[in-house]
Amino acid sequence: MKPSPAPAAPEPASLPDSATGRQQPRPTLRSDLKASIPDGLIALVVTAAVFALLYARIRAKTSSTVSVMPFMADAGGFWMYFLSQAFGWAALLWAWTTVLLGLLLSGPRPAWLPLSGPRLERLHRTTSLNTIALIAAHALLFAAELVRHDTARWNSRLYTAFVEAFVPGGYDSGTGQIAMPLGQAALYLAVPLGLLFYIRHRIGPKTWRVLHRFVIVVYVLSVWHTLLYGTNVWYDGWFRTSVWLLQLPIAALLLVRLLRPARRSERLSRPSAHTGSGTGWGLRLGGRLAAAGIVVAILAVVLSGNDGGRSVPPADTSSTHNHD
Repeated sequence: MKPSPAPAAPEPASLPDSATGRQQPRPTLRSDLKASIPDGLIALVVTAAVFALLYARIRAKTSSTVSVMPFMADAGGFWMYFLSQAFGWAALLWAWTTVLLGLLLSGPRPAWLPLSGPRLERLHRTTSLNTIALIAAHALLFAAELVRHDTARWNSRLYTAFVEAFVPGGYDSGTGQIAMPLGQAALYLAVPLGLLFYIRHRIGPKTWRVLHRFVIVVYVLSVWHTLLYGTNVWYDGWFRTSVWLLQLPIAALLLVRLLRPARRSERLSRPSAHTGSGTGWGLRLGGRLAAAGIVVAILAVVLSGNDGGRSVPPADTSSTHNHD
């Protein structure tokens, strides 16, 4: 009879800070929420700046949003929609930062980074919490805009707005039939994946690490949602291409992370020297080839300018974004 495996050692109540040598208390959701306040204030400032820019471009009729939805040329009448867009862009920027920090943490940390490992990790956690808040604000404001412009009774307006904004498949207008479920999936995955860190001592560090890797899926869904449905990047142009260009550091760091994993067990050895299953070796090789292919694809998009945008405005745009 085989002896029972020894129980996992409990996580220490404090962790050492490599920069100071002092013991730091184990992070909790409450402590990270408090630490995220400065980062959250910066996010609000960025959101306000984006809103001012969007609003000014609508009034000047230089935004592609006016071409996609001519009825939104009334900036004052649809200010809540533009505020929702501003929160969406800020959420995408904070998600980009969170993923970037996560990739820096999960691989060999560059020597030029001024922050210590624990401080970099705390920043990663606070930007993650604020990303969730920004995504939620983006969705709630979109729902509020639907309620505001609905002429039905209040209970019917609330129900319709809830279904269209938060139920996959509930928004049945044009491109939103695909783009909206992508955004909703990003929200519904971001919340549990972002908060699982605070119960990792209960689910086990290995399980948490496996689940935490799916954060990259949340980011991909967010970018896909933006490129597919963001009226600011609806057509070809430098702005849409810039969104693609921002994905290059993420893809490059992901490739480096896979080629130079911090854990010895994740390294890709020769097939003859590999001790695990052949399937596991094949998946690791496939992941590295896929990451390299993504880097090449993004470079091709940026250099060619073929970024998937619409080249000619459709003759009738009323069916693509219908808020009535």
